[in-house]
Amino acid sequence: MTPDRTSPDRTSPDLHPVIPPPGIHGGDGAALAAALGIDPGQVLDLSASLNPVAPDVAEITARHLDALARYPDPATATGAFAQALGVEPDRVLLTNGGAEAIALVRAEVGGGAAEEPEFGLHPRSPEGPRWRSNPNNPLGLLARPDQQADVWDEAYYPLSAGEWTAGRPGIVVGSLTKLLTCPGLRIGYVLADPDVIVRLQTRQPDWSLNGLAAESLPDLLDAVDLPGWSSEIARLRGLLTGLLDKHGLDPRPSDANFVLCANGHGLRTRLARHAVLVRDCTSYGLPGHARLAVPDEVGLARLEEALCAGG
Repeated sequence: MTPDRTSPDRTSPDLHPVIPPPGIHGGDGAALAAALGIDPGQVLDLSASLNPVAPDVAEITARHLDALARYPDPATATGAFAQALGVEPDRVLLTNGGAEAIALVRAEVGGGAAEEPEFGLHPRSPEGPRWRSNPNNPLGLLARPDQQADVWDEAYYPLSAGEWTAGRPGIVVGSLTKLLTCPGLRIGYVLADPDVIVRLQTRQPDWSLNGLAAESLPDLLDAVDLPGWSSEIARLRGLLTGLLDKHGLDPRPSDANFVLCANGHGLRTRLARHAVLVRDCTSYGLPGHARLAVPDEVGLARLEEALCAGG
């Protein structure tokens, strides 16, 4: 009998699809779905560390589809985000995802030696400003009080600490992708002194923030509950850590919405056969390690099923 290709076959020992190699930044759900012959929505993608308790972004953005017929104006969205942060709008620059925020700041100030492991998009050079993610990506630990940086990447900070920013000296880059579970909408930001923001604006192409993102952001921010989300993620992270420990994967302590496993050799391929995707950490200089996003309880049950099924 021909297998039903509309849903992932997690049990057949004869099904050994060619698993695509990991991308440098994870988020390979579509590529895995193509290899398995299933819809991308059927892949549990734990290689992308998104907020498991965020509201449905499609439902909120659907109210603003008329924005697609107009050129975008980021002014209202910038004001709404500045109010959420508790700062003046001239300290905020909204960007086309965190990647553009990093690229703009890198072009403006450069970058120096990183304390590895560190996020791959951060610049590395023998000397210059120090960049640091808080919490560290991929380790998941919040920065200690004695750790310093010139540029802080706080993409995961709100979900880890339950507040928008640590308020440390320096430039902050961030991404609302993780917080709002909207990687396709592309909303990042820079938080800095007004003179820095002015210089970055001169580097930024016109209309970097797309119209749907610009008009949806105020409503998306209205739904944000940082303390509640952070608390729930901590609870789910505890369940995830217990599950990973039970299967001998050596999960490391984490403050973030992801967990690094030190005994993750072959885990990506083994779970991918069951339409569950985790992040191979070789690109971080951590071969044999795997990083898993914290899923909701349905995702936890799915992950446990895949771990018990074996490879």
